[in-house]
Order: sequence, then C-alpha cells, then structure tokens
Amino acid sequence: MWLGFAVGLVASNAFEWAVHKHVLHGLGANKKSFWGFHWHEHHKNVRKSGGFDEMYQRPMGETPSKRKEVLGVVSGALLSTPLLAVAPGFVLASWASAGAYYYVHRKSHVDPAWGRKYVPWHVDHHLGPDQHKNWCVTFPLFDWVMGTREPFVGTEREQRVAKATVVEAPAPL
Repeated sequence: MWLGFAVGLVASNAFEWAVHKHVLHGLGANKKSFWGFHWHEHHKNVRKSGGFDEMYQRPMGETPSKRKEVLGVVSGALLSTPLLAVAPGFVLASWASAGAYYYVHRKSHVDPAWGRKYVPWHVDHHLGPDQHKNWCVTFPLFDWVMGTREPFVGTEREQRVAKATVVEAPAPL
C-alpha cells in the first residue's frame, strides 16, 4: 500500500505537470477552448494583481472558471479510481494530490504572501519572466525532472525587475 501511495504521488505530480503544460497552456492558448479561462482569465488576473485572483473568493455559481478548475481536478482524480481494488495506495495518493492541488492553488491566489513563502515555484510560474515554465503547483518535482524549473522569487533577477518597475513620484513644484 505505501509503495503504491509513493508511486501515486510521483505519478500525480507528473500528471499535474503535463496537464498544466499541455492542456491549460497548450489547449488553453485558444481563447475559445474550454480551457482558455486558465491563460486568458486566470493568468491575466494574477499577473495584474501580484498573485491575487478574486475568483477564488466568489461563489462557485458566479465563476465559470472556478467550476471548470474544480471539474478538471475532480475528473483527473477520478481517472485512477478504476484501479482502487488492485492499487488502493496509488488511488488514495491521486485523490489526496487532487485535493492538495486545489487547496494550494486556491490558497496561493487568495493569500499571495503565503504563496510566496510556501510555493515560490508557483509564484515564479505566474510572476516570473517566463509563464511557460514552473508547471508544478504542489511541488516542483517534475519541473526539476523535465528541466522546466526556473527560480525567480528571491533572486537577483527579481530584485532587478522590481527596481526597474518602481515609478518615482514627481518632484514637488
């Protein structure tokens, strides 16, 4: 059971990486795609507000994007369910990973300071110079494996960008 759980955690991280890269950014690049909300709404909102996305504070009925994200997370977790009788640890890990994904993703966009402290790789994904890197939300294992981990938070590069975007007030007359 524990070996299956460990394998399930690794598989779930790989699944998270692949879905984020190929579905949410790949298919989602098309504004008319079911997944277009991720790039054209979520990324836009987060980039403009320094990590915050008010969608997560609104009721589910008012936010089609939130419903689509929950549907995607639940559907992804359910993919492993037929294996329950033969690999219960694997299935349990996929369900736990789905719950962790939604919790971490939501928390990081409701409380950007928390996200910066506990999931800087996800902040790097949204606020770093290349939003097509750092695909993992819960833990950057597959970003390391696939060579797509690009640190930004807390780096000299972030400090240079911050310094370059500071607008000084005009001198008094």
